[in-house]
Amino acid sequence: MQQRTASTNPSEETIGIGPLGIRFLLTGDDSNGSMSVFEVFVPAGQKLAAPAHKNDAYEEMLYGIEGVLTWTVDGQAIEVGPGQALCIPRGAVHRFDNFGSQDARQLAVISPAIMGPAYFREAAEIAGAAAGGPPDRAKMMEVFRRHGMTVAPPPPAT
Repeated sequence: MQQRTASTNPSEETIGIGPLGIRFLLTGDDSNGSMSVFEVFVPAGQKLAAPAHKNDAYEEMLYGIEGVLTWTVDGQAIEVGPGQALCIPRGAVHRFDNFGSQDARQLAVISPAIMGPAYFREAAEIAGAAAGGPPDRAKMMEVFRRHGMTVAPPPPAT
């Protein structure tokens, strides 16, 4: 068995998905599968292109560093700004947007570490193949499924 040594940001990697930036710090490989830790950068005024979804077997915790993201969790809008934390329990339908005029950065912790950098790499590839148009929904749904998420059905038409 390989001896592990402690180090800062052992899984340092930044992944871009369109205008979003995802900076991984720790993965399941660094934490015996207990957590993934990454920063999320969302430019001012950016609405998330990905559909609302639920995490099937893990909790997601967000901590505001700068700016404000509006998370919609089970239909409730919750603003998360600097110094604030939000736990999204498994099974809750959620998404986020930056409605503000300031870029936002939040720290995300996924526990256990079911979702990691591979999800964001695959999502970036599908988004890139769409060349600015909507990504292939069937391919995205498969990526979500493989990484422990289920895409929520669209809201009813009003």
